[in-house]
Amino acid sequence: MATEPIGSGRDAEVIPLHPDAPGADPPPRTMPAGQRRPVVPAQLRRENIGATVRHYAGHGWHTAKYHGFRSPAYLAVYLWHALRGITVIAGKVHRWRSWPHGWLLESQAVAVGRAGHSDALAAHKQRRQTTSARGKILAACAIAALAMLIVMILFAPWWAWAMLAAAIVAVLAWHGRQPGKPIAGAAVVPQEYEKLTTDIITRALNSLGVTGIDRVLREGKDIVFVTPVTRDGPGWRVALDLPYGVTAADVVERRDKLASGLRRPAGCVWPEADPGEHAGRLVLYVCDQPLNKMRQPAWPLAAGGSFSLFRPLPFGTDQRGRPVSVLLMFANLLIGSIPRMGKTVALRNVLLAAALDPTAELHVHELKGTGDLAMLGQVAHAYGSGADDETIAAALADLRTVHAELDRRARVIKGLPRDVCPDSKVTPELAAARTLRLHPLVFAIDECQEAFGHPAHGADFGRLAEQIIRRGPALGIMLVLATQRPDARSLPTGITTNVAMRFCLRVMDQVANDMVLGTSAYKRGINAALFGLADKGIGWALGFAEDTAAQVVKSYNVNGPAAERACLRARAARQAAGLLTGQAAGDAGGAGPRSFAADVLAVFDAAPKLWTSSIASRLAERMPDVYADITPAAVASQLRGLGVAVKNVREPGGQPAPGAERTAVEAVTG
Repeated sequence: MATEPIGSGRDAEVIPLHPDAPGADPPPRTMPAGQRRPVVPAQLRRENIGATVRHYAGHGWHTAKYHGFRSPAYLAVYLWHALRGITVIAGKVHRWRSWPHGWLLESQAVAVGRAGHSDALAAHKQRRQTTSARGKILAACAIAALAMLIVMILFAPWWAWAMLAAAIVAVLAWHGRQPGKPIAGAAVVPQEYEKLTTDIITRALNSLGVTGIDRVLREGKDIVFVTPVTRDGPGWRVALDLPYGVTAADVVERRDKLASGLRRPAGCVWPEADPGEHAGRLVLYVCDQPLNKMRQPAWPLAAGGSFSLFRPLPFGTDQRGRPVSVLLMFANLLIGSIPRMGKTVALRNVLLAAALDPTAELHVHELKGTGDLAMLGQVAHAYGSGADDETIAAALADLRTVHAELDRRARVIKGLPRDVCPDSKVTPELAAARTLRLHPLVFAIDECQEAFGHPAHGADFGRLAEQIIRRGPALGIMLVLATQRPDARSLPTGITTNVAMRFCLRVMDQVANDMVLGTSAYKRGINAALFGLADKGIGWALGFAEDTAAQVVKSYNVNGPAAERACLRARAARQAAGLLTGQAAGDAGGAGPRSFAADVLAVFDAAPKLWTSSIASRLAERMPDVYADITPAAVASQLRGLGVAVKNVREPGGQPAPGAERTAVEAVTG
């Protein structure tokens, strides 16, 4: 039985039970019935129109430059063809005038009889008459051309001569051209302008060695393209249904082979599953340029102003150049990768956004000891840097303090009226009420493997962190962890199974991939082990958005000076609001907010000029509780932010180096 009617009457729908059976209709090559195509094509939507115009304008501009550069050579070849056309036309006219066919007819007549035979005489007479008539025609044409030339000499303007010359050269060049050798060939189109077609995609899928795809194509059937290949931002997008039994993950794990089949760099090819469809639905996006070379817009928060953690914070961009945000409030975040792939930069993005929320309380512990997050010490309630036992013990003590906040906040929320706190969680209004102390609190640990793997404190870290992960988000307490060694010892199971948001940059194997992204992520095609050394800052994001299961994201690259400026801005906002607390405020006893300019002025002593390296070393030596990890670059950045000129100065007995003058610091101290 090939079909079965559903329902009754003339409106009954017939559903093929065996689409591959003889007589069954072939599967559709376009969008299935019931799904409406968008009225406005994807490439003409508001978010894509700019990229579409840039793509085609870039293609046209490249073609113009390509042929424009070669135009002198084209002109030389064209003129050569025109000269050659003179001989070609002269030869054709001579052959037409001499009528070689007449000679052939006369020769054939002579060959079959005597020279004086009537047929031979008739052929000879016809040839002479024909050549004579054609000679007269040529003479008449020559006279007409001469008359026209005289008229033009007497009456024709210059532009008529130009048009005539162009026409004559064009005719001569056309007759003198060499077949199969055009003057101007097609422009060599750069890869980013090559059009992606269904035939190219089918060829690439056929090269993957997936049994189900091979069988379907061998049987002469087609891959079902659900949508046409269209421009979508800076690339091409298409959705297709893979053959029965083949999943999108089968293609995703062969991304490098798919890129080879498409003849594109691996960083341009991004196959992924469609979370809202069946497992065989593949969405393929091919960028014009590799993601690691694609120009990324500036960090949105660099322009100025403050921020609120109750809004999604800007984290990075996806393959299509679209911004990707993450709502840190009410969630926890885990970041993992091997070293030097952008893990700390991604973490710093999140913490800088939190710092720009004046109400947020930051606890930052960088257990690598390199000072990558030192600029956050200006605003953090608690800050530590180092991999030594003392720093790790201080981080644990701080974690205990935050853990105690869980019970206090729970009691406060429980005691609030239902009309004030209907969902039993922190709201922007409750966070703004200072007396309740329910403001957002972000506890971050970079290189958390040093904490969880510590022989003496690891168990306590794991137990406290797990409880904060489970209870903290609803109470306004968020835990942010980053590690370069994602394994069972560095990430306890209670943590990896409860973190809602994850970002995994390059890792080396399936185990590390699933430790960060969750069990079976590798089997679902979410594989960060496919990233290369050039893919810094690029990773798989999980849980960032509700409408997608996973997405490839390139985090914003906020460099050190930009981070310093953001923290100076954040500190000023907190000082103005009276919200500078803890270590950033000089810690215990309410000593009041510190003045960086005053601290720098204090270490000048009697010196009129100091290098930034000398200022950094003196600050670290005399005020280690605040400036233990400050760097010369951080000193220079903060001084510039205060309006102090940083320039080459000379210390006694030394060479010129970046530094500042005492008078310039005094001017901003106030």
